[in-house]
Amino acid sequence: MATSQNDPLEELYRRPGFMIRRVHQIAVALFIEETGKLGVTNRQYGILFVLKHRPGIDQISVANLLGLDRSTTGMVLKKLEEDGLVVRSVGVHDRRRHSLQLTTSGEKLLSQLAEPARKAHARVLSAFTPREQTLFLALLGKFMRAFNDSTRVPLDPYRTSQKTLPGMRRPNAGHTRKVRERPVRRMG
Repeated sequence: MATSQNDPLEELYRRPGFMIRRVHQIAVALFIEETGKLGVTNRQYGILFVLKHRPGIDQISVANLLGLDRSTTGMVLKKLEEDGLVVRSVGVHDRRRHSLQLTTSGEKLLSQLAEPARKAHARVLSAFTPREQTLFLALLGKFMRAFNDSTRVPLDPYRTSQKTLPGMRRPNAGHTRKVRERPVRRMG
């Protein structure tokens, strides 16, 4: 249903949070359309991808690298383990931490996902010209860096409390802004 400029819902539809949530829904739908027959969610793909490139990593580190909460990461890993795609083993240096590895089946599935994931990525960006794609990704990256620490599960590479990675600069480096605390209103 199209809305007009006079439609009160247009104000809602133009809110950044609404638009970002909707863009996420669309990106997930495009990913599932491309990878559907393989039966993998975008979270599962992210975890498999991390394990391919960081073999032996532990569950907490996987969660931090993907900006996922620990319980969601645990549930997804349990499913991947039950499907024979991931194996846990007792950590060498810390027996309380389990290191995670892709199984041969996990490696094979990730290989099969490469082309559908690439197609999904291309479809997400297909709404834009090449110049707009670069700008869109740059603006999304800037937004993520600027507000990363405000989330419940910050993405490790963007944490400003840690040393900045090579080639990255902290958002608003040199510009600090004081945030005025609001008093807590008590009910009752």
